[in-house]
Amino acid sequence: MRPKFPKILKINQSSLKFKSILGLWLVGSTLWASGGTGGFDAGKMIFDHVLDAHEIHFLTLNEGTPQEKHISLPLPVIVYSKEHGLDMFWSSAFHSGGHHAAAEENHPVEAVHGAEEHAGQMAPLSDPSHGVASSHHNSLPEGAHAYGPYILYKNTIYLAENGGLVLDPQGNVLNKKPLDFSITKTVAGIFLAFFILLFLFISTARAYQKRGVAAPKGLQSVLEPLVLFIRDEVAKPSIGPGYQKFMPYLLTVFFFILICNLLGLIPFIGGFNITGNIAVTLTLAAFTFLITSFNGNAAYWSHIFWPHGVPKWLYPLLIPIEIMGMLNKPLVLMLRLFANITAGHIIILSFVGLIFIFASIFGPAVGYGTSLLSMVFALFMNTLELLVAFLQAYVFTLLSALYFGQAVEEPHHPAEAHAQTH
Repeated sequence: MRPKFPKILKINQSSLKFKSILGLWLVGSTLWASGGTGGFDAGKMIFDHVLDAHEIHFLTLNEGTPQEKHISLPLPVIVYSKEHGLDMFWSSAFHSGGHHAAAEENHPVEAVHGAEEHAGQMAPLSDPSHGVASSHHNSLPEGAHAYGPYILYKNTIYLAENGGLVLDPQGNVLNKKPLDFSITKTVAGIFLAFFILLFLFISTARAYQKRGVAAPKGLQSVLEPLVLFIRDEVAKPSIGPGYQKFMPYLLTVFFFILICNLLGLIPFIGGFNITGNIAVTLTLAAFTFLITSFNGNAAYWSHIFWPHGVPKWLYPLLIPIEIMGMLNKPLVLMLRLFANITAGHIIILSFVGLIFIFASIFGPAVGYGTSLLSMVFALFMNTLELLVAFLQAYVFTLLSALYFGQAVEEPHHPAEAHAQTH
């Protein structure tokens, strides 16, 4: 009999729906409210936090004034293109103001891409010898920064064409992109989580070497119950005999997701959103899928490609459904973790953004009044996200263990057992 999915997954689905609806409502209201104020941009604040970046931004001083100053940690930029080869520099070079892409012309240029398909406007740069562009005609679009032949615009690096960006009528960038191997904020967060994992488990292993099987102390007393929980409540019931070879992966993925989720809840350290990046959850889901596929026994694969106990004329219908079900498992893993973590971040930031929205519309007094209610809800959601951080790590690990259990389960149907022995 195949393992059943626990009720906690149904609760988690309801939580996901609630958070998604609440998040969409809050984002919609904040975007609508900030749309015409010309002041605080809640949408930009939220998506700057949720999306990846080439720096770790801590805070902005005197925002909206000539004395505006950003306090951030630059990260390495590593890009490759056929035109310029491999280049490495710090992301702060984009904001230094001392280097600009060379402009071939110092006036607006009408650019045509792909014959006459894309007619757009060129935003050329000033000559590299000048600190800044000389006029509004010779400047980059708002929010764009240049260094050498590269332009950073909306957290994406482009190759400058004729010294600037080529935009289509909808404002989309048509410039080529170099291969970007940069250490972005998400990658830096992954490295940070990795080093935290190493510290925790190397320290715990050394403690066990010194103390033996004595009562756990310090980190041992925190990690040991979690390790035993994953072994006794997740791996053993879900996988059954032979669960031991899956334990290293299950423990690694559980603690990695947990640490990444907790890093995203710590304020003023750059706003990490590691597991809210779909590329990260896709990679984790791909690992689970590959481990499941490579460990699947004959009964597992025969159940997919040669279902037993059904008429053969139904095979053309059942086999595609089974294949879709197999491919749907990593998709569910990826989207569940990504959506829950991202929704939580958006909701908290939306509550905070409402303070500044009401202040810009109705004045500081209303903003201060709103801050009390908004911060209460934000703190409540942050506390709830602390639970979600553990819950999502547990759910991902549990689903992975269930998939492994299905892959290595011994056949119960006589025909399946016969097929496995032959």
